Amino acid sequence: MDDGSTPVQDPFSITKHRQLAELRFQLRHFLQFSEQAARANGLEPQQHQLMLAIKGLPPATPPTVSALANRLCLKHHSTVELINRLVDRGAAVRRPCPQDRRQVLVELTPLGEELLATLSPFHTEELDQLAPALLHALAKVIHNQTEETEGKSENIAKSYEAAQ
Repeated sequence: MDDGSTPVQDPFSITKHRQLAELRFQLRHFLQFSEQAARANGLEPQQHQLMLAIKGLPPATPPTVSALANRLCLKHHSTVELINRLVDRGAAVRRPCPQDRRQVLVELTPLGEELLATLSPFHTEELDQLAPALLHALAKVIHNQTEETEGKSENIAKSYEAAQ
């Protein structure tokens, strides 16, 4: 209600709200796992995300501060601070860009590579376990499903399981 007396019309059904809530729950479940795994390995979650962003950039994208900020959805100065902490820890280094000396490239050190190699298999394993529920939740949202038509999302989840 906007003034305490007029009900606000909700364009979404309760089913759609539940679908979005379930999708967010499934995503958050994985993110919480990821945060705990990073901390268990002596990293802050954003440091792990930065290392993954550095290693996982598309092939034609150089690991510049701008590219990493974009991939992490962070502001430039926040990304610089995050890089500083990773460099201080010995997990990353800065190098001048050979094509444009004004730019700085960020690369993982052997320690950074080792940390990432330790964490990535755990994340893949967790995603394998969460995939059916995550795919089911996503399919329900994108296909605008109701309880009567949810067989389609169950088929997507089953197809994923069969492919494994």
